[in-house]
Amino acid sequence: MLLGCDFSSSPSRQKTIVIATGRLVGNGVALSNLEYFTSLDAWAARMAQPGERWVGGFDMPFGLPRELVQALGWPTDWAACMDHYQSLSRADIRSTFKAFCAARPVGQKFAHRATDGPAGSSPSMKWVNPPVAFMLHVGVPLLRQAGVHLPGLMPKPAQPPERVALEAYPGLLARAVLGRRSYKSDDKARQTPDRLDARRVLLAALEAGQFKGLRLQLAAEQRALLVSDARGDSLDAVLCLLQAAWALQQHQQGAPLYGLPPNMDPLEGWIVGA
Repeated sequence: MLLGCDFSSSPSRQKTIVIATGRLVGNGVALSNLEYFTSLDAWAARMAQPGERWVGGFDMPFGLPRELVQALGWPTDWAACMDHYQSLSRADIRSTFKAFCAARPVGQKFAHRATDGPAGSSPSMKWVNPPVAFMLHVGVPLLRQAGVHLPGLMPKPAQPPERVALEAYPGLLARAVLGRRSYKSDDKARQTPDRLDARRVLLAALEAGQFKGLRLQLAAEQRALLVSDARGDSLDAVLCLLQAAWALQQHQQGAPLYGLPPNMDPLEGWIVGA
């Protein structure tokens, strides 16, 4: 099975975590279901659900910039770094990262991971707009507690893992189709007809196989739901699903890290498909 997850560090009824499930069908990806979670506990239980085998793409960073970690004197081993990061409060993280940025010149405030350039992603130390630092802070520990394997960051297990998580980024696919055109907004006043049309254009491109030749297969009611979700959370989960599908294809063709570069930084991580 394949998963795509649009994650939130503070889920609620208004802002849910969304999981899209699906499967490879030939050179296509058939969307099976969309699941919505209003609490971290419910999502964590889903991640730890026994008896399932899946490869998933998750819209959250899996690591911090090496430059930041070294400057702060934190452990440069990924597991030890994540243990230390988990021990901090959100207030600690915010104040530490603010101080780091304040000491740096204009235009170079944030430290970046190597993957941010090719992926076009926000720095994983960013605590606002979007608060990806907090997504890392809460999401990765829950994946670890659930026994999920993160290739390239964790040692290769002796037996093939049942559940594999890869860092995904919906913007990577969306920008390849739409450029900088926006297709979603959490602000109702900005949920415009142009953004509605952009979602239709994006879905049509995905169904045509514009992402690495993988054709998204949808039922009519699924397409209507994805188009109508003005926040874009359901569509973002599907974009992550497609990235997971490509990673699974790479694995089936013998790639040792599910399509991640073999020389990726084992502290920072990498966005699949970038």
